[in-house]
Amino acid sequence: MTVLNVLVTGATGFVGGALLEHLSKCGHRVRAAVRGRAAQLPAAASIAHVGELAPTTDWSAALDGMDVVVHCAARVHVLKESAADPLAAFRFVNVAATLHLARQAVAAGVKRFVFISSIGVNGAETHGRPYTVSDPARPHSPYAVSKHEAELELQALAASSGLEVVIIRPPLVFGPNAPGNFQRLMQALHRGIPMPLGAIHNRRSLVALENLVDLIETCARHPAAAQQTFLVSDGEDVSTTALLRRVAAALGRPPRLLPVPGGLLRAVAQVLGKADFAQRLCGSLQVDIAHTQALLGWKPVVTLDEALARTARHFLTQAER
Repeated sequence: MTVLNVLVTGATGFVGGALLEHLSKCGHRVRAAVRGRAAQLPAAASIAHVGELAPTTDWSAALDGMDVVVHCAARVHVLKESAADPLAAFRFVNVAATLHLARQAVAAGVKRFVFISSIGVNGAETHGRPYTVSDPARPHSPYAVSKHEAELELQALAASSGLEVVIIRPPLVFGPNAPGNFQRLMQALHRGIPMPLGAIHNRRSLVALENLVDLIETCARHPAAAQQTFLVSDGEDVSTTALLRRVAAALGRPPRLLPVPGGLLRAVAQVLGKADFAQRLCGSLQVDIAHTQALLGWKPVVTLDEALARTARHFLTQAER
């Protein structure tokens, strides 16, 4: 296998940190781009201090000698938005700063740019069939809009420069120390808190952290990945109710799920101004990974249940400290 020199942005984040470790295990030479003082990083990784992700960041030292950039860093969803113009804030980091990095990558002779986007570019909810890579983009939030605009800018740069751009759109990523709603649901199940989620008949795709980083590594080196967009999941769709039951089983806890109809939950959430949160719990969001599997010969390296078991073990270890 060809050994690559890979720069990872967002290297101290949930995905970036796991990716550094996976790339190192695969034998690649990795460099972590960090804003300030680095947290724990794989011993094999070199560190490049780049400061804030902005349209003026100097990436020259970080990019020197690199074959591939994997761009995980981004401005992500925030629970309490403080920006007066959220879309402008997302565009500043996710579009302008990303394109600035990509242009400097071209100047430095980088061959491939792997961009971690979002399934939100496809849309917020599926109805009867999963999203495919050929579906038109329907971004539903300022974050998703910024990711879509970044995709378009990168594709235009690729067409004019020869840079090999690869786009990956993951759905909800889970694993040890996962941020956001997944962690909060695990905490509630562990504490035995009753939740009105016992009668949700939706279908949702997820991706385990192990599967995502394995696909990213494949996209960094596979010849057929150039100029392609890929959807990714664990290959098994579940309802919110079934997922919570399986997480509870992995935690060794009885699920306390009250059978409240999803339609009623959505109606109440609408009144309370929590429609988006209810949509993520009650709505369907499925992705079709047939294109990813066929073009790359890739398949998930762990099953949903295996990944849930590993996540639960880590959670319990942390809870016992």
